[in-house]
Amino acid sequence: MIWTEQDITTADKVTRLRMINAITGIKPANLIGTQSAEGHHNLAVFSSVVHLGSNPALIGFILRPYGEVPRHTWQNIQSTGHYTINHIPASMTQQAHVTSAKFPAEVSEFEHCGFTPEMVPGIAAPFVGESMLKMGLSFVSATEIPLNGTTLVIGRIIYLSIPDQYIDPAGELDLAQAQSTGISGLNTYYRLEKIGQYPYARLSDLNDWHPGNAQDPQHPQRREDPQHPESPSK
Repeated sequence: MIWTEQDITTADKVTRLRMINAITGIKPANLIGTQSAEGHHNLAVFSSVVHLGSNPALIGFILRPYGEVPRHTWQNIQSTGHYTINHIPASMTQQAHVTSAKFPAEVSEFEHCGFTPEMVPGIAAPFVGESMLKMGLSFVSATEIPLNGTTLVIGRIIYLSIPDQYIDPAGELDLAQAQSTGISGLNTYYRLEKIGQYPYARLSDLNDWHPGNAQDPQHPQRREDPQHPESPSK
């Protein structure tokens, strides 16, 4: 299939939505937990979470246009200044997907969809008890994107919960072991599989490198991998 700009513009809404939402590839599958000023818990699935920097530790996500649809997540963030981002476990993707339904503000998606809210002192938002990797954030800023009415919400990480067994010897998160998941489009979920781990690419290490020897276990770009048995870091 080939689509020109005209094809994209003239395609029917559902076809265009399915294609454009999926063409970027697998996106991280997360549940964002918030709490209203009245203490009601809210939970919603998001696939737009993105790392913006590590110092300070900033994470962003895209909020869809407000319009006539209440955005409880955004309202709660504005009320409390806090929210949580929780990886969706592979065993609970259907429950997570159901949180996208338009529940009333007073209905807890935690309870309705079978998740356990967990509170941490000093953070005015619930974590997902069943999630293996989770973070608490403090709201920093929101920038509206005029082109389509979406909003980039940015928060600073103030709390992380990561079981030690999901941190490998190189200090990297093993998302496959943690059973984290990804989303394609709006409703298709995938498991994650680790296929490689490579050192920082330096030109000085690439003098004899070419695609033909990329998988050679004796090549420096392979030996320096902390996971390789002959790595100098072992």
